[in-house]
Amino acid sequence: MASYLRTMTRVLIVGAGHAGGSAAAFLRQYGFAGEIVLAGTEPVAPYQRPPLSKAWLKGEAGEAELLLRPESFYAEQAIDLRLGATATAIDRAAKTVAFADGAVETYDHLILALGAEALRLEGPGWDDPRVLVLRDMADAEALKAALRPDRRLVVIGAGYVGLEAAASARALGAQAVVLEREGRALSRVASDVVGIFLAAYHHRRGVEVLPRAAVRGVQVHPATGEAVVTVDGAAPFPFDVCLVGVGARPVTALAEAAGLVCKDGILVDGDARTSDPAVFAIGDMTRRPVPILGLDAVRLESVPSALEQARQAAAAITGRPAPLAEVPWFWSDQYDLKIQIAGLPTGADARVVRGEVDPETTGGGFAVFHLRGDRLVCVEAVNAPAEFMGGRMLIQKGQAVDVAKLADPAVPMKAVAVA
Repeated sequence: MASYLRTMTRVLIVGAGHAGGSAAAFLRQYGFAGEIVLAGTEPVAPYQRPPLSKAWLKGEAGEAELLLRPESFYAEQAIDLRLGATATAIDRAAKTVAFADGAVETYDHLILALGAEALRLEGPGWDDPRVLVLRDMADAEALKAALRPDRRLVVIGAGYVGLEAAASARALGAQAVVLEREGRALSRVASDVVGIFLAAYHHRRGVEVLPRAAVRGVQVHPATGEAVVTVDGAAPFPFDVCLVGVGARPVTALAEAAGLVCKDGILVDGDARTSDPAVFAIGDMTRRPVPILGLDAVRLESVPSALEQARQAAAAITGRPAPLAEVPWFWSDQYDLKIQIAGLPTGADARVVRGEVDPETTGGGFAVFHLRGDRLVCVEAVNAPAEFMGGRMLIQKGQAVDVAKLADPAVPMKAVAVA
């Protein structure tokens, strides 16, 4: 990678994932005419990560389907895409970034988009090559290669990634069991209504989601010679492949070494600007304000949040008005279920369940609404797109709702707002 002399306004984006790739595209869309360098560690152009635990594992999508844009897009838009480029240090005074290959790149504006890294377990046996994580395309390819009919998958952690991977494994004919340290599935990210429903739904499809299963490590079983996960008070669980899905940590070492303010993520403002006005940070590596919900610093691991911050940074750099604040939202696909969540339940003091929560059938779906007073702050919808869209709109507008109408599936969502 050759160094550049700075001849015009220059934006250097470190991290070529969904957030970084989108920031480069928004800069051109917003009329930025200067240099853009987009540098990423992976050997592939920016791509979508959510399908890795779903369509990619099941063989329904390949690399071409996952790419955000064709590689030709970057040349056409005069975006200098550098693949296999790992940043090692930021010199804020000189406005330069050093890379592992010895190159030093200058910037007028720096956008950090390094995402988060999968947490790994420490202890005996966790370095077994059949113990995997799922964060990038290489991880997903390794897991897909190991999942075949009658293979045994043990998942550590009943979060969304673990549950999605278990569902994909079943679709491929593999066996799967999910071990969760806490008392139920999705304990950190969903209500008990949704978590218990999904565990029961998985059970009906041959996947056991076992709560309070604290793992110790990996051993070699004396009878079979196969690696197993041992659990407190339980028989070991044999596996052909084990997936550790216990969360992720923001990749902030580069930012911390440069003296940027970090606290479980890089702290940014509503323009995605860090404590250094020339440096922006976007995506999973940040803690950001969510003004619609009255929250000052939240770490959101979601594609919509990354895209919103990419727009914020591009608007600030190009001098455009800041985009309207959005309601955070998330989604997951498992079997024939579409789980959609808008908002966050932080500070909620009541909830309403609309529809029938029945794991025996998807039926017409259901939704769980979380309220603070008479205002909606979060909706969790399972096969209930009208409830998701209506709830998201009510959160965005901050409208009061009639709780009795909200609980009645016969009342259209557009009729639940108090006039």
